[in-house]
Amino acid sequence: KVLTNKADGIGLYRTEFTYLIRRRFPTEDELIEIYTSVMSRLGNSEVVIRTIDLGGDKISHLVNQPAEKNPELGWRAVRLSLDRLDIFRTQLRAILRTAATIGRQQAKILFPMISNLGELRRSQAFLHEVCDELKKEGVAIPTRILIGAMIEVPSAAILADKIAREVDFLSIGSNDLVQYTLAVDRTNSKVAHLYQPANPAVLRLLHQVIQAAEKNGKPLSICGELAGDSRYTLMLLGLGLRELSMNSVFIPRVKQVVRLISIEEARKAVLPLLELDTAEEIERELAQLNSRLGIN
Repeated sequence: KVLTNKADGIGLYRTEFTYLIRRRFPTEDELIEIYTSVMSRLGNSEVVIRTIDLGGDKISHLVNQPAEKNPELGWRAVRLSLDRLDIFRTQLRAILRTAATIGRQQAKILFPMISNLGELRRSQAFLHEVCDELKKEGVAIPTRILIGAMIEVPSAAILADKIAREVDFLSIGSNDLVQYTLAVDRTNSKVAHLYQPANPAVLRLLHQVIQAAEKNGKPLSICGELAGDSRYTLMLLGLGLRELSMNSVFIPRVKQVVRLISIEEARKAVLPLLELDTAEEIERELAQLNSRLGIN
């Protein structure tokens, strides 16, 4: 589907599905087989591999982990990886070995749910340790390894300028950033209406992260449902985003919207939205802007 819908590559490869379908942790060779099947089919196109974003509730069948009252705020993503270095090591070795084996000179690795610089630095240090380990074994690794951090926790968005200095690229995880910023569980029908991607607080955080990336000269993408919703494409372009990662079926529609307006026109139309007070006001103004462009 990625190839059919003419994506420029894979902006975020969700590696956790490999773990969800097993009754034991996958081996290094099993991961290599899976990653090879993905990377080789994309040819020279970019593939960003996110390390596992799993919570203890999702892999309770694999680890002895008691049920958590708030799994979204608990032991998940990079927190789990840093606590279970055996799992982390296996995955990192598989990513690096795969890229080198199929002839890719570059590997892009994205760490999920970074909430502070300490987590980022520990993740980077462990990746370097794994690289050294492979070199000592005489195993080839890519000549260039690019490290990215996901901005999906408000603390990371606030620290985006500092995080940007220590990574090669950034990726905004819109689903969690909206959820955590507004303290809204979008799967809870009683509060789902409060899950507002165009909330003023969300827009300000997005703009802050975009400015931090620009200031530090670091590439920035956005993934999640917001990136694939064509009603918000104009808003994202106007705020300064240039790389959108989404479910591949949404690519043609989003591309169509991108072609309807210049970047400068989008910027002039969208930046005033940052001064509005409520999500309702922003949604109303955005709907009018989209209507003028013929976007439904």
